[in-house]
This record gives sequence, C-alpha cells and structure tokens, in this order.
Amino acid sequence: MFPSWLLKNNTRLEELYLSENSFFGTLRLQDHPYPKMTELHISNNNMSGQIPKDICLIFPNLYTLMMAKNGFTGCIPSCLGNISSFSVLDLSNNQLSTVKLEQLTTIWFLKLSNNNLGGQVPTSVFNSSTLEYLYLGGNNFWGQISDFSLYGGKVWTVLDLSNNQFSSMLPRWFVNSTYLTAIDMSKNHFRGSIPRDFCKLDQLEYLDLCKNSLSGYIPSCFNPPSLTHLHLSENRLSGPLTYGFYNNSSLSSLVTMDFRGNNFIGSIPNWIGNLSSLSVLLLRANHFDGELLVQLCLLEQLSILDVSQNQLYGPLPSCLGNLTFKESSQKALAYHTDYYQLGSIEKAYYEKLGPPLVESMHTLANSLLVNFTEEAIEFTTKNMYYGYKGKVLSYMSGIDLSNNNFIGAIPPEFGNLSEIRSLNLSHKNLTGSIPATFSNLKQIESLDISYNNLNGVIPPQLTEITTLEVFSVAHNNLSGKTPERKYQFGTFDESCYEGNPFLCGPPLQNNCSKEGVPSQPVPNDEQGDDGFIDMEFFYISFGVCYTVVVMMIAAVLYINPYWRRRWLYFIEDCIDTCYYFVVASFRKFSNFRR
Repeated sequence: MFPSWLLKNNTRLEELYLSENSFFGTLRLQDHPYPKMTELHISNNNMSGQIPKDICLIFPNLYTLMMAKNGFTGCIPSCLGNISSFSVLDLSNNQLSTVKLEQLTTIWFLKLSNNNLGGQVPTSVFNSSTLEYLYLGGNNFWGQISDFSLYGGKVWTVLDLSNNQFSSMLPRWFVNSTYLTAIDMSKNHFRGSIPRDFCKLDQLEYLDLCKNSLSGYIPSCFNPPSLTHLHLSENRLSGPLTYGFYNNSSLSSLVTMDFRGNNFIGSIPNWIGNLSSLSVLLLRANHFDGELLVQLCLLEQLSILDVSQNQLYGPLPSCLGNLTFKESSQKALAYHTDYYQLGSIEKAYYEKLGPPLVESMHTLANSLLVNFTEEAIEFTTKNMYYGYKGKVLSYMSGIDLSNNNFIGAIPPEFGNLSEIRSLNLSHKNLTGSIPATFSNLKQIESLDISYNNLNGVIPPQLTEITTLEVFSVAHNNLSGKTPERKYQFGTFDESCYEGNPFLCGPPLQNNCSKEGVPSQPVPNDEQGDDGFIDMEFFYISFGVCYTVVVMMIAAVLYINPYWRRRWLYFIEDCIDTCYYFVVASFRKFSNFRR
C-alpha cells in the first residue's frame, strides 16, 4: 500500500521519493493541503486505480510529479496544467486513457508515452511556449498535426510522436527550433517527401522517421553536423544516394544509418567511406546495384553491415576481413548513452526549478535519457529478424550480404573476423571451397553459406567453434564427410546439410562406405547404353545433323553448275531404271497369271 502515513502530520515535507519500490494499491492522499511539497516521485511501483482528482488541491505548489511505470488508469487531471509552478510531469508507461490539459503555461517536460491515450492531441500541448521535452509515443493519438497553428516551437529539444496514428505530411512547425536535438515520428502514417526545411535543424542528433509512407528523394542539403542516428527505414524513399547529403564530410559523427526497405537505386555512394564514426549500416531490401564498395573497409568503427536483398554483383572484397568488430565499435554504439550531458540537464533544471537535490537530478536525467539512449536496430541472424538495443546492441556484430549476385570465392581473409557474431553469405553465386580459416571465427553464433555453388569438403576444423548456434551449408555442391558430431556440431540436424547429394555421414541418411566417401561419378565406357545415352539428346542431334547435310548438298548444287547437271542426270537415270523395272515386273506378273 502507498505509505500515506508519511504525509500525516508532516506538513513541512517538501520532496518525497518513493520510486522503484513495490508499493501497490490506489494512491490515497491526506485530506489537507501540503503547500511546501514541490516534488513527488512514485515511479516504478505497482500502483493502480485513478490519479486523485484533488491532487492539485493537496499539492498546490508542485514543481515535479513523476508517476511512470505503474498501473494508473482513467483520466489525467486537467488541473495539473493550472498549477503556476508546475514544470515536470512524467506519467509514462501506465494505462491512462484520457488527457485534458487545457493550459500548460509553465511546464517544460511532459512525458505521456506508452499509455492508452487517444483522439487528437490537445492544442495546448503544441501551443505551449515553455514546453521543451515532449514524449507522446506509444499511444493512439491521431489527426493532422501539420495543421496546428503554433506560437511556441522555438524551444523544442526533444519531440517524440512515435507509434501513433498521425497522418498527413510531415510537420514543419519545429524547424526553427534552435536547440532541437531529437525527433522521433516513426510508426505513423506520414506521407509525402521529407521537407527541405529539415536542413535548418543544425543541432539535430537523432532522427527517426521509419515505418511511414514517405516518398521522394532525401534532400541533398540535409547534413546536420551533430547527427548521430538516422533512421529512414520502411518507407517509399527513392532515387540514388550519390548526390545525397551534399556536404557529407560534416556527417563524421554519424553512428547509425538505417535505410532498409526503401526504393533507393544506383550504386552505394563512395562518400559512405568518409563516415569515420559509422558503426551500423543497414541498406537491406533496396535496389542498389554495382560492386560492393572497398571504401567500406575504411570504416574502422563498423560493427553491423546489412546490404542483403539488393542487386549487388562482383567479387566479395577481401579487405572486409580487416574489420575488427572490437572495442572501438562498441564505444561508438555506447556513445549514445551520453546523448544528453548531465550538465546541460542540470543547468536547465536549475534555471526552471532552482538548485536540485542529487537524487532528483539523476531521476530526471534517467527519464530524459530513456527514450533515445537505447538505440534500437533490427538485424537478421540465426534465421530470424531480431531487434537489438542497449547493452545487447553494444556487443552485437554481424555482416549480411545474402540475396545478391556476388560471384567468385569466399575470401580466406573473412576468417580474420574473429569478433564477429553473425555472418550470412547465403543465396548468391559463390564458388570454390569453404575457407578453412573460418575456424578462427571464435565468437560467431550464426554462419549461413547456403544456396551457393560451393564445392569440396567441409573443413573439419569448424568443429573447434564452440559458440556456433546456427550453421547451414545447404544446397551447394559439397562432397565428403560431414563434420564430426561433437560440441556444437552435435546439435545440427539434416536440414543444415540438405541439397548436397555427395555429402555423407550423420545426420544425413547417406552413409559413407568403408572404401571411401561418395564422389561425383565419372562416365565409364563399359556402362550400358541405357545408362550412358540420353535418347532425347540423340534424337535432337540426329535431326540437326540431317538438316545440316541436306542444306550443304543444296548449297553445292546451287553454286556448281557441273555437279548440278550430274545430279539431275543421276536422278533421271534413277527414275528411268525404276520405271523400266516396274514395267518389266508388271509384264512378268501378267504373263504368269495367264
């Protein structure tokens, strides 16, 4: 139960911190007011029921109200917007269904994400002249927010409208916000092109517009110098990227570039090799063609590369084996945990609310950080599509080059990727043998080289990899014995090897003979005709040869008059001979009957 006894006879209480406990039940407050109470923190408990409607009367001078991660239901009291000193409100991750905040004259931090709120967003929210941090993600808000006539908007710092039902064109009313650093409008129904006005967002560090219906080109002028994470996946964006991000040298801070599931065409641009901080490059399911850039080998921080489901061709660059996937890449991913420096938050808090307590400062900092520090990406590994974020993402590394038109052998240098955890080279036209150097992939968990034209034996050294969970060499031309069934290889079933008719040994049904292992048959002259001659091929070749001979004879007769006359004389003699033979035979037959 909520310890309301703490408030009883304690009217001089100013700040109450009860977050991250196991309190349950409804929030029951005392009947008399507490004019000195400025901060109430009860986040991350098991509270339920409605928020008391008289909370504003009991705490008339609240600065901060943090009630996130509980089970509160019902309506958000409208009186909260009328408290003259009210500045910070966090009601995220509850089950609230109605919001009626008519006035927000002093609030600068509002977090209502992950509730059941619906309808149109109150105009007071967007029209607030003081609001800087706005989190409305994970609700059922709808409407055309681009139609709002706004008088604020020049002080925005964080704007989260993700995972709602907003429609229309992308709004532009925030483009003049000098300090806007994070925008998340993903998982809505926005359409049209990305406005060129977005080029004005010089301080932008995080932009997520994925899973909408955006179309057209990316503005070439869009190159915020501080941009760290860019998510534009699963839209209808098109055109080549060759001339995108005109001044791409200013994107040296970019860590994540997610362009999956669009209609981009042309080759992968060379300027990607200049993104010295790039750690995650996702270009899956587009229409890129050409050879895979060797400039990708210059990305020392790269930890996840996905160019699957495109039309790339040519040999695999052996220099990809020089990528380290070590601590430097993890730092690049973890860099986002310092997304909002604590000092800047403390400064803003001090200006708004006065000198904060240490506990209060860290509580607010964590609330600010939670939405954008846990950078999340999606990547295919272990034959499934996974989402990675937080510490798991910092340890994840992988390359997916599947479903392209690459040719040639797998470079042995790929065995130098000792820190990689996922490697997918399936569904291509690769030839040659499986490099024995793959046994050096000591951290790999998923290795897929199925659906190629690989031949030779499976290197027995692969059994030394003890971290492998998913392995597939299916549908190649491999021969010889399957690897010894020990360690992880004892867990792989027949599907991992199927489609290789000359492989033998468990778990396959094709047992290896005592004399040796199956090999590709060599034609033997002593074999019977039924097994050696393809009758369909015989008939076709006979018809072709016959036609060629007839045409050659006709050509000779047409060109050479002498042989033409001789041929005609020969035919005439044959006709005469046949005629006299038939006549003579007929007469003999007649005389015999008489």
